[in-house]
Amino acid sequence: MHVTIGVLGAVAAWDEAGEALALRGPKHRAVLARLVVARRRVVPVARLVADLWEEPPDNAVGTVRTFVGGLRRALEPDRPPRTPPRLLVTEGPGYALRAATEDVDAWRFEQAVSAPADPSRPAARLTEALDLWRGPAFADFGDEPWLRAERARLTELRLLAVERLAEAHLASGAAARAVPDLDAHVTEHPWREEGWRLLALALYRSGRQADALAVLRRARGTLGEHLGVDPGPRLRRLEEDILRQAARLDPDPGPDATAGLVWERATAAYERAVPSRAGTRLESAAGLMRDLAVTGGGGLEAARHHRAAAVAAAEQLGDAELTARVIGVYDVPAVWTRSDDPEQARRLVAAAERTLRRLPPEGHDAARCRLLATIAVESRGTLPTDRPAAGESARPLQAARQAEEIARRLDDAPLLAFALNGTFMQTFHRTGLAARRDAIGAETVALAARHGLPRYEVLGHLVRVQSRCALGDLAGADRHATAADDLAARHALPLVGVFTTWYRALRTSRAAPPATALAAYERAAELLDGSGMAGLRDGLLPLARLSVAVRHGAPPPDGRDTGWGPFEPWVRPLLLAAGGRRAEARAALRDLPSPPRDLMSEALWCLVARAAVAVDDRAAMLRARAQLLPAAGEQAAGSGLVSLGPVAGHLEDLTAALERGGSRRTG
Repeated sequence: MHVTIGVLGAVAAWDEAGEALALRGPKHRAVLARLVVARRRVVPVARLVADLWEEPPDNAVGTVRTFVGGLRRALEPDRPPRTPPRLLVTEGPGYALRAATEDVDAWRFEQAVSAPADPSRPAARLTEALDLWRGPAFADFGDEPWLRAERARLTELRLLAVERLAEAHLASGAAARAVPDLDAHVTEHPWREEGWRLLALALYRSGRQADALAVLRRARGTLGEHLGVDPGPRLRRLEEDILRQAARLDPDPGPDATAGLVWERATAAYERAVPSRAGTRLESAAGLMRDLAVTGGGGLEAARHHRAAAVAAAEQLGDAELTARVIGVYDVPAVWTRSDDPEQARRLVAAAERTLRRLPPEGHDAARCRLLATIAVESRGTLPTDRPAAGESARPLQAARQAEEIARRLDDAPLLAFALNGTFMQTFHRTGLAARRDAIGAETVALAARHGLPRYEVLGHLVRVQSRCALGDLAGADRHATAADDLAARHALPLVGVFTTWYRALRTSRAAPPATALAAYERAAELLDGSGMAGLRDGLLPLARLSVAVRHGAPPPDGRDTGWGPFEPWVRPLLLAAGGRRAEARAALRDLPSPPRDLMSEALWCLVARAAVAVDDRAAMLRARAQLLPAAGEQAAGSGLVSLGPVAGHLEDLTAALERGGSRRTG
């Protein structure tokens, strides 16, 4: 039976009819993958044991032999008993896979990409090679040390194949056909200058000169502004040629262009021979993403996108120390506790955890600290206040404490500022911790001012705006808001004004008539459009309107309002109760999860408390009372954006309602 093996995607094998063979468990597939990586060379049994297990079982050698036997039965089911295997052979101290090149998709792909171009069908050959990819190489395995280099090599070959396919389309006169794939290619891999060059050339040859020049401007912006490098000589030369419509850009240039083409091809060969500077560029890119993130609007969104791409690219290179630097250099101060992109945050936390495990056990304390602080900052507002899954609540807080301990031990001011940001993000495991956050803000302000860290000095002031609001000290909050605005003006930090303007709207809402308070919030909301802060924007203005209604004793908006964003579950019971839909309100309270651990926690619990009182739901009242008691001395204004007034007032209403209910039952 003829068998083919695939690793360009999940590890699999098929018979000659294309039916998948049963390779049994993940360890069986891991053995097969490890032998594919070895490329027909013998892998000693001891090496297989070390690669398969961090802590090998006592019978590891015998278990490996069992796996090999199972693989042989799957790959050669027709082999007669007691005849030697042909495919997975025993040789010396171990095993080797003796498959033909065309029978393993990765080997076949590499041969197709590396072979001299077939002038009769280069595009077809490369298309067939790229079609072999079913997903990321070895997709069902994680960050195994024995796999990193091979996965990175195959990924690089795939990118090269995409560019060579585009070259083949250009050479055959099918320039327009190359454009869509190249556009996707440079979007996903913005560091590949050859991709940019080919896209611009394909557009030019498709009669789209203006679009070609626009692409080159995009390339310059991405490489220069975002990645810290200037476009290379080939990109600069292409732009000059397009502007003067040089003859050598035509698909079939005349004799005058021959020398230029020879020079360009020689330059390309030289550039491919130069060792890759991908690691240096990735570090530079991540550092510039940090600067871009504080510019606001599109800059923040672009920084998030390119940061994720840089981290993924660093992991593909298989260098744990580089990946740690790429992740950790993005130490952008964060004051808002709901993530703008929760899915990306989860991916970053996972990448940081993987990189921590891969770092050598000795040394690298600064990198370890930055990874731990990243975990703490990116895990903000994602865990429930009660009934967490096993281990969920402990890790981010543990990471924050470890990062702070390392930074203090190293006596590194920028590192400590970043670690304190992570500590701040993990001070929401219960209500009533405004004083703790105020102390963190005060230390951050002092540390940053002493060491010339203006962004962290702003962070410290904004933390203190929030904490002083929660502690009822609006005069103190005013001083910190003014200090934050002054620093923002000096250091071009436009996003700071979003927070301070919203704080001043809260300030207005405390004393002004409802109409004036609502107008202040409407003006503040205008700053959210285009800010790039989805976690702050969604549902905030409706919540602010509701807070004004609650504090002035006005009825809440109609319960059919759909603009509440992430706050909707904790607003809905009060809206239902206000609309006379008591049974629905009680059902909503019964199924209500705890609010996220963030700056809105006290305010949302106060809304739950009001709904529970309104429908006389004793269980919900007791639950809200238990959560709010630690904050009895605070205002429900810890966000610095909206206020539900003193927490003590809500607790008094809960106590009175519970006592009334108890009296009725006694009577």
